[in-house]
Amino acid sequence: MTIRAQYDADLAALKTAVAEMGGCAADAVEAALEALCTADADAAAAVVKGDGRINSMQRDIEHRCMTLLLRQQPVAGDLRRISTAMKTVTDIERIGDHAADIAEIIPHLAASRKAGDPAVSDAIRMGQKAHKMLLDALDALTGEDEPAAQKVIAADDEVDYDFNAIKRTLAAEIAADPAKVDAALDLLMVIKYLERIGDHAVNLAEWVEFLRTGRYQNEAMF
Repeated sequence: MTIRAQYDADLAALKTAVAEMGGCAADAVEAALEALCTADADAAAAVVKGDGRINSMQRDIEHRCMTLLLRQQPVAGDLRRISTAMKTVTDIERIGDHAADIAEIIPHLAASRKAGDPAVSDAIRMGQKAHKMLLDALDALTGEDEPAAQKVIAADDEVDYDFNAIKRTLAAEIAADPAKVDAALDLLMVIKYLERIGDHAVNLAEWVEFLRTGRYQNEAMF
């Protein structure tokens, strides 16, 4: 195998590793939402425990990137692929963290809110939208699909709308009964983490443009 052929194989393996890490983070978000829906403390604990694997995958990918950078000092398209991998795994790792953060809250939330609580149901629906954004962003990243990435960015408005609507509901709960403040704050933290997952999905989508063109919306980073 020529040096270039080996390098191409290493780049392909890097892309696969990023996709696998993204899949693990998406699975963690889905599992956290399922645990939120069922108030399953054991399932929530499994999400928290699984975050270590995502962190390990990030370290492995960053090591691969540094090795590739040092091996051939890549330019143009190759450099963009490696740079994109290094940037996106940071967002993916944070998504995994937020899934674990949500899971850690679930036992407390289950103790303070009854099954079928409307605000929890609203949060789950919001989370499902954020989860779909994440899946779509990962697909756009893997396929280097700019139109699909733009749809992910546009979808964030709906998640933000849901976040603000639920936040108003929780504020009204506290105003009506200050004794409910702890239960409201637990759910507020859950929706804040879900809103951040949506934001990280947007970040992933924005890196698709950089991957394709070398341009990034936040040009100050380069």
